[in-house]
Amino acid sequence: MQGVVKAYDATTGVGSIVRDDDRSEVLLKPGSLDGSMFRFLRQGQRVRFDLNGEGTDAFATNLRFGSDGY
Repeated sequence: MQGVVKAYDATTGVGSIVRDDDRSEVLLKPGSLDGSMFRFLRQGQRVRFDLNGEGTDAFATNLRFGSDGY
């Protein structure tokens, strides 16, 4: 999946990403950046990610740099 960071708080590790495919929001939980190349995220940053869980309980994991092209 790919999307854009809507918000991220580096202190708590909580944030959200707006998905490109359906514009829904995916949560970033504390620890979501573990194992990724990111130490922090900025608003508007394009990222690729995997979903862990389903529905409203889903959250982003395995973050990596996104691209503007598909």
